[in-house]
Amino acid sequence: MTNPTTNPTTIVSAEIRLASRPVGEPTADNFELVRTTVPEPAEGEIVVRNTWMSVDPYMRGRMDDVPSYLPPFRIGEALEGSSIGVVVASRSAAVPVGATVSHWLGWREYAVLDASAATVVDTGIAPAPAYLGPLGTTGLSAYAALTVTAPVREGDVVFISAAAGAVGSIAGQLARKLGASRVIGSAGGPEKAKKLVTDFGYDAAIDYRAGSLDEQLAEAAPDGIDVYLDSVGGDHLRAAIGAMRSSGRIALVGAISGYNDTVPAPGPDNLFQAVSRELTLRGMFVSNQFHLFPEWIERAAGWLADGTLRSAETVFEGIDQAPAAFLGVLRGANTGKMLVRLEG
Repeated sequence: MTNPTTNPTTIVSAEIRLASRPVGEPTADNFELVRTTVPEPAEGEIVVRNTWMSVDPYMRGRMDDVPSYLPPFRIGEALEGSSIGVVVASRSAAVPVGATVSHWLGWREYAVLDASAATVVDTGIAPAPAYLGPLGTTGLSAYAALTVTAPVREGDVVFISAAAGAVGSIAGQLARKLGASRVIGSAGGPEKAKKLVTDFGYDAAIDYRAGSLDEQLAEAAPDGIDVYLDSVGGDHLRAAIGAMRSSGRIALVGAISGYNDTVPAPGPDNLFQAVSRELTLRGMFVSNQFHLFPEWIERAAGWLADGTLRSAETVFEGIDQAPAAFLGVLRGANTGKMLVRLEG
């Protein structure tokens, strides 16, 4: 990382910009590393030296120039994403120098932003990276999905896709705390499948690369499932619909299996079962659940402290490695939260 001088106007910051829009799966050529001078903050602004940044699958959609729930990234401009950092300059009484904050101007070493766009976090109750993982939007996604969107009830059988990922690794443990009688997870490869049981408290693990997803799910849940948290779409959603008991609930949180598709993938061919079994399929955007953050952080921080909630991280080092981390998360290379550390 470039070291700042004592004059804020001469701080040089590296950032990752979108060089071109990908067609299908992104490549390293779609990104460029640029160094730029950090401006002095205006009244009400702060300068943050980012220490950690999040890498998330949803960003793939913002790389396309199509209407969506978030505006597309612009070619030639720095990408954006959640980040944690330390305030190194401030023109706001509300956020002093030295505070650790979370914000949405990641993908750069230094960020200048309005103080109102930053949230001061308490690193006394959890380490800073936790606010990008279990105490961040990924943990909140699991919480909102399983308490609001597809609420888990006492005795439910719960199935979770991408179960070794950022959301799934928290969701499996949370389902158990909410009263599930059996929790089943799907992951790619034998090592990840093993971790679901040994590290994240799942009762059964499906390696979707090892054979028929339908058959493996039927074996793991012979009497069916009540709740499904979907981060994958495609064959996983189809299998879950087929395994659902009457009045089952499905939380549609993501569909990573189709993020790189150049044409829309066909939907599940068994949707009529959702009618005959009176299922609920409900989408969820975590940004509409931010009001739940205080109660989630209060609960999750206590669980992290007493060891009853375990988290995992896959860490890349340095801003120049952010594109590789992003490509990795789209390919399922991470266990737990994919992070980039921006300082040694």
